Amino acid sequence: MALSEIQIKNAKAAERPYKLADGEGLFLFVKGNGTKLWRLKYRYRGKEKLLSFGAYPDVGIAAARELKTLAKAALAEGKDPMVHKPGRDFEPERTFKAVAEMWHKNRKSSLNPAHAKRVWSRMERDVFPVLGERMMHEITPPEVLGVIRNIEERGALDISRRAKQSIGQVFQFAIASGLCDADPTAHLRGALKPRPRVKHMAKLPLAQLPELINKLDQYNEEGERRSEITRAALTFALLTWVRTKELRFAKKHEFEDLDGNSPLWRIGPDRMKMHREHIVPLSMQAASLAKEMIACSQSDYVFPGQKRGVPLSENTMIYGLYRLGYHGRQTVHGFRGLASTWANEQLVEVGQPPMWIRKYHEDWVELQLAHSEENEVRGAYNAAEYLAPRRAMLQDWANFLDAMRGKTDNVAILRAA
Repeated sequence: MALSEIQIKNAKAAERPYKLADGEGLFLFVKGNGTKLWRLKYRYRGKEKLLSFGAYPDVGIAAARELKTLAKAALAEGKDPMVHKPGRDFEPERTFKAVAEMWHKNRKSSLNPAHAKRVWSRMERDVFPVLGERMMHEITPPEVLGVIRNIEERGALDISRRAKQSIGQVFQFAIASGLCDADPTAHLRGALKPRPRVKHMAKLPLAQLPELINKLDQYNEEGERRSEITRAALTFALLTWVRTKELRFAKKHEFEDLDGNSPLWRIGPDRMKMHREHIVPLSMQAASLAKEMIACSQSDYVFPGQKRGVPLSENTMIYGLYRLGYHGRQTVHGFRGLASTWANEQLVEVGQPPMWIRKYHEDWVELQLAHSEENEVRGAYNAAEYLAPRRAMLQDWANFLDAMRGKTDNVAILRAA
């Protein structure tokens, strides 16, 4: 039964908020402090939604019913009244998707194409279905949090943070362009689910590295050729800082200039964690080992498995470390941690008065490890970026390992932090 003006005027505050129905989804919501708000409950694309029309008596009963009629008309046309709100003009150029398109176009030329594509795909998949048609100035922090929660529910906590970052960047662009006044993501700090604690792969202290290298050089198991391949694969992983999958499937055609001054290994995006090409500059020691394995292999794979035409098996390298006595103490993936620790601890003396600074920039280390980065600048990855300093860093690392073997008398063990 429709409400009367008398009923509305006489509605008093109660201990708990309550509703007075007017029909067809329209109702008056009476809050605990006596405030009376017009709201319309409706369904759009199978989802129940709630639209606010304002407070009584600023919005009278006749006006609320007219707004309800306009909202129902929008629904009949297949439009969401939340977007095409009754009583105001819809401005398509100020919707979130329209502004996001301007933002993306403005920055696209400075990004790696693959990275730009990933960012936009994430927006299309997770953000636009909820916020795309909403006017920028009407989007609230709870609405943005709802988008983030949807992503978190499928366990994609890294993607949820990236989505929040991209949404915030769209709002910052809109503020600078005079299209809105505030960034709702600024109010979400502390609301996102924390990342699970990272489980670091087992790695030895650097002080125990000489013993590992000497054991590895003497590695032997049943079958001479099998021992050679396992020993070579482990050594190559230690020299290049790559992941096991990236190494196991290495093919001969990926290696370039092994006899020259700039040998490198070009790993295709299909094998990389971030699905982008990764270029590994090779030290002289790594190039020599790669050349030796390519010459010996009767397969396309540089490190072939026991069966013809297949790569080294997934467990061969880790089982090799087990045989050397490093079960639970050192993993193949942990080689990356060893190398990273070494690189980040190297210092060089500069200036007057003298001071110690890092010898290897953190970006060189992160790019060599092919780590994913939330930072937009590092996300704009160029496979050949910092190739020369990374080559020098890996050559220093290879020389450092040789010094551990006692093969090089004049290689300085660099001062560590």
